Amino acid sequence: MQLSKQIIPQVRQEAVESIPTKEILELPEKVLQFGTGVLLRGLPDYFIDKANKQGVFNGRVVVVKSTSSGGTDAFGAQDGLFTLCVKGIEDGKKTEEIIINGSISRVLSAADEWKEILKCAHNPAMQLVISNTTEVGIVLAEDDIRQSPPNSFPGKLLAFLYERYKAFNGSKESGMVIVPTELITDNGTKLRDIVLELAEQNKLEKPFIQWLASANHFCSSLVDRIVPGKLPAAEQKATEEHLGYTDELMIMAEPFRLWAIESGSDDVKEILSFSQIDKGVVITPDIEKFRELKLRLLNGTHTFSSGLAVLAGFTTVKEAMADEQMGSFVRRLMMLEIAAAMSGDAISYNEACAFANTVIDRFRNPFIDHQWLSITMNFTSKMRLRNIPLLLWHYEKSTSVPVQMAQGFAAYLLFMKCSKGDDGSYYGQTGSLRYKMQDDKAAYFSEKWSKLNTEDVVKAVLADTELWGVDLLHLPGFAEAVTNYMEFIEQEGALALITEGAKNKTTA
Repeated sequence: MQLSKQIIPQVRQEAVESIPTKEILELPEKVLQFGTGVLLRGLPDYFIDKANKQGVFNGRVVVVKSTSSGGTDAFGAQDGLFTLCVKGIEDGKKTEEIIINGSISRVLSAADEWKEILKCAHNPAMQLVISNTTEVGIVLAEDDIRQSPPNSFPGKLLAFLYERYKAFNGSKESGMVIVPTELITDNGTKLRDIVLELAEQNKLEKPFIQWLASANHFCSSLVDRIVPGKLPAAEQKATEEHLGYTDELMIMAEPFRLWAIESGSDDVKEILSFSQIDKGVVITPDIEKFRELKLRLLNGTHTFSSGLAVLAGFTTVKEAMADEQMGSFVRRLMMLEIAAAMSGDAISYNEACAFANTVIDRFRNPFIDHQWLSITMNFTSKMRLRNIPLLLWHYEKSTSVPVQMAQGFAAYLLFMKCSKGDDGSYYGQTGSLRYKMQDDKAAYFSEKWSKLNTEDVVKAVLADTELWGVDLLHLPGFAEAVTNYMEFIEQEGALALITEGAKNKTTA
């Protein structure tokens, strides 16, 4: 049998931690969500479902998808229900949880059901708009909002808000809270500016534009949760046999969850009442702290570690974290160096360490196969954006060489040792592994390595202000340490470097 409202009473209670009741599936529609993707279902819809089951938010989600239905629609067949399998490490312990999410009331196609979507604007209970249309969704393009539907996401949003303005005669109370989750900085502010510009382009009346600007809350937000999506086929089959039903929409997510929403408004907090039921939802006037924690401790650690992990022969993050020496390297890097470097008035050292502990849990997740080679994509730009500031902050506080950062940088330079292949692409080699460079500076490093020895490569690259925006050759002892570590890796191997004995031998 397939998951639907009808089979809910037949679901084995002992197999599922959380099942929606009949009352929950009849709650009023409060949310318009642009996007059917797994991130939205695994994060915002997770919070809404959890709150509904605790009697807090008491509202469901109308999902807008951009494409036509095209045959049998799984959302329609399953009454919007889907299974969320939460699997991973939390607080150092392995955890697994199966949830039947009942937050979605229906899914409407913008291409075929635009008039029905606009009818939602007449619903007084509607309070919230959520979106995840990818980064290219929040862009300004010429758009006629009188089309059915408008072409762009901002155009569709503006048309919906214009319909709502007319439906409620421009009352202040009819304004919406709009929370985009697209992975761009200041996504709420950028969306607001685009929607206002589109309103001008469409020559909409000034009272509406004033209502648009004053009665609606566009909140920037930061989302952080790995939602791989569908389970592997064999695992999906086994889970369905355990549950006693089939589910075309079943997805997996890690336990960690964060939705940081930027607002200082009490009205926003009241509307987003689901924030009361989970520490993963944070409403604050400034979300920059959360962006920094993620960028430096999660992304920055990945970048400092990825070259070393590949050279040491590790394929996935979980494999590396299961190794005592590599796991120790990652912990020292985060706790002793990154957390210390980034701590200050905005973020305390204890806060940074607490976040680092959650990152360690996430890296150790046995259910997610995160490939190190995929992390090395755009290696150079990631190193500049995420990690060069950390190096500079470290040296503002200390003249000592940050050992793990230097080792990670040394491995990065060796990873970038490459040559041009017959197909015009650049390739690196470590042991029997030949890997394709996915970095726009591959030609730059190929040239450097073809002409210079290890020590001179280090000096040339560190001194390149065009590459880093700063001369890294002036950092006390850093060039010498990086050179020593590179020579050690060339002679003994990366795996030897990350052991305690190797660390002691090569400490600058």
